[in-house]
Amino acid sequence: MAKTFSYYPGCSMHSTGSDFSMSLKAVCKYLGVELQEIPDWNCCGASATHIADHEVGYNLALRNLILAEQMGGNDVVTPCAACFANLKHAEHEGRKKGSGIAGQFKGSVTVRNLLEVVMNDVGLDEIKSHVKRSLHHLKPAAYYGCLMVRPPEIMQMDDAEDPALIDAICGALGAKTVKWSGKTDCCGASLSVPRTDVVVSLIGKIFAAAQASGANCIVTACPMCQLNLDTRQAAAAAQTGLGFSMPVYYFTELMGVAFGLQEYTAWFNKHITDPLPLIQDALNAPPPPEPETKKKPAAAEA
Repeated sequence: MAKTFSYYPGCSMHSTGSDFSMSLKAVCKYLGVELQEIPDWNCCGASATHIADHEVGYNLALRNLILAEQMGGNDVVTPCAACFANLKHAEHEGRKKGSGIAGQFKGSVTVRNLLEVVMNDVGLDEIKSHVKRSLHHLKPAAYYGCLMVRPPEIMQMDDAEDPALIDAICGALGAKTVKWSGKTDCCGASLSVPRTDVVVSLIGKIFAAAQASGANCIVTACPMCQLNLDTRQAAAAAQTGLGFSMPVYYFTELMGVAFGLQEYTAWFNKHITDPLPLIQDALNAPPPPEPETKKKPAAAEA
């Protein structure tokens, strides 16, 4: 049965995150998840408005929730961690205030991250049933960033210190994520333009931790994180002297590859670090060995 959600893409999905947009729409359609884009949506205020003027930032985000209520009250799904954080804070505050400059908020919609919807509304069993190409050759470092699960009392999505949703979905695709310390470290996305030096340092630490864990790629669920990690990786590698070069995938891209969706190569056109060679290696790798079945002990003779 198809599941329908009000879809808030956010600014990134129509610009720098258009590759994420293509993959998530293809995967959602394949899985029967219908995304109805909120008409006349506006920027949620990421990433500086909420700091410059709280009331303006609150009402920018709240207006989108009011529009979603006017659509019929389906839960609001967004794929961007920054958008998710801003909309979730507006929902939390709006349930107390009830209204703002943007209008009356009834509290009939819940803001949800696409990652959580795939995990809980689709489910791991359903994901596994569609896998045509096991990605067991991949050793991803699951990267959530600092906004998606914090503060936990508002985000209410996953463990704030050791989130596991990306790990679980990658596992359903056949990949085994590594254990590492950088899952929720900040990549410095909001500082990408004004303080590139800070961003390069932060990203260097993230890639160094991923490399030390044995990862051969990073998987994320945020367009801002992916862009920042991918575009600043070369500078971070030069600064640290570690020479890492890891593809940074969206989790929906890996889902599409595992499901056998042929259009996946178009999703990779905007990646800076070429993601295709590792994918081809994964697809050409021999299938994983069948798990050994335990033999039942022979019945004792009378």
